[in-house]
Amino acid sequence: MNQVFDRMIRNGQVVLPDGTYRLDIGIIDGKIAAISESLADSAANDVLDAAGKYVLPGMIDIHVHFNEPNFGHWEGFAAGSAALAAGGCTAYADMPLNGNPPTVTPEALNMKEKLAEGNSAVDYTFWGGLVPGKLDQLEKMASLGIRGFKAFMSNPGGEGEGRFREADDWTLYEGMKKIAALGGFVALHAESDAITSSLAEQAVREGRTDARAFALSRPVIAELEAVNKAILFSEQTGCEVHFVHISSVEAVELIDRAKQRGAKVTVETCPHYLLLTEEDMTSIGPAAKCAPPLRSAKQKEGLWRLLAEGKLDVIASDHSPCPPELKLDESLTFFEAWGGIAGAQSSLEIMLDEGWVKRQIPLHTLAHLLSAGPAKRFGLYPQKGLIAEGADADLVIVAPNRFYTLAGDQLWQRHKISPYLGRTFACKVTTTMVRGKTVYTEEAGVYAAKQGKLLLQPVNAAQQSP
Repeated sequence: MNQVFDRMIRNGQVVLPDGTYRLDIGIIDGKIAAISESLADSAANDVLDAAGKYVLPGMIDIHVHFNEPNFGHWEGFAAGSAALAAGGCTAYADMPLNGNPPTVTPEALNMKEKLAEGNSAVDYTFWGGLVPGKLDQLEKMASLGIRGFKAFMSNPGGEGEGRFREADDWTLYEGMKKIAALGGFVALHAESDAITSSLAEQAVREGRTDARAFALSRPVIAELEAVNKAILFSEQTGCEVHFVHISSVEAVELIDRAKQRGAKVTVETCPHYLLLTEEDMTSIGPAAKCAPPLRSAKQKEGLWRLLAEGKLDVIASDHSPCPPELKLDESLTFFEAWGGIAGAQSSLEIMLDEGWVKRQIPLHTLAHLLSAGPAKRFGLYPQKGLIAEGADADLVIVAPNRFYTLAGDQLWQRHKISPYLGRTFACKVTTTMVRGKTVYTEEAGVYAAKQGKLLLQPVNAAQQSP
């Protein structure tokens, strides 16, 4: 007797780790139970016909800022996770800063867990933080399932005694030794504070406060100096390092050379570095402000070349929203405006549009960067991050040649600010499933806000690098 599936997806172009094939997928109890050229002889309680569409593993966005606790009015779990679901993302890792208090103690972690429970449309996990004065909290956080710890090598901004602080060299080095012993890893915002702060102060002093001056205040050398130091610390401590939002060809090549000699490092970049350039900061305005800043067109194309060569590990959004008055108020200079790009809903569609449609990069290559690489970085693979029998049925269905122009009323995030507004995309997410349950359709929108579950696990589990 043939199996009876809870759900079946038929006739889709299914993106597997080695290529794309026309296949049927059978789902039982939230897991992929069968993948076959035809399951027509099997029964299912629900059948979804994906003819003419592509079925990919759900994106796993390991770099978002939802700003809880106490700054949920900047985004919050409900709005942020809805945006991710609408963009084909099925799990995320929320960063420790911007919330008050930041996630650097068990008490703060508990607060965040309570706020997320029942308010996330997709699955989720959390980063801890590595900051001065909290080294004694690292082991406690690890015991509660935190496996990744975020640190800044430059001033992250913000005000108040409890704000997230950059790690001085001693904190970073000692913290990396402790985290290595715990079996965890460190995520680094790698920019030299000595360089960026001095250049920013000089620009403001000289009255240069526009977008071009901001870009010049955070040059590639600031990224290279910090990356170089972090690689040294990694090699000396044995601590795995994940470099977030790397913006330059030179930095990716530096990290790749370290990999070749055995360093335990991975590298992430973001859709905005692959789509926008420094000129867009002027034409779009503060909605396109981020740190590191957008780079030249030559740098952008160089990152695509390195992506095609397999030298990147992860694509993540670095979704960093804020209220409009902190971003768009005309009284603010470009330096004063909040620095962060809010684009989580568009990440997958940008990568398919720019990478697959325009540059003919294979879908399975992009799926590795969007799904498998992030899952491996957090030890979630092969439960998540790929389409395979036994894996969670975290799936996104995409319609090719579905051209649409992004408008503010299509965004599910709290504040309708995005540098991608007015941009036309060549593909459209039509369905998102988390563990076999539909959380988003193009027709109904996001309608399963309580579907997501917490994915924390002990950091001493076997680490799988991308």
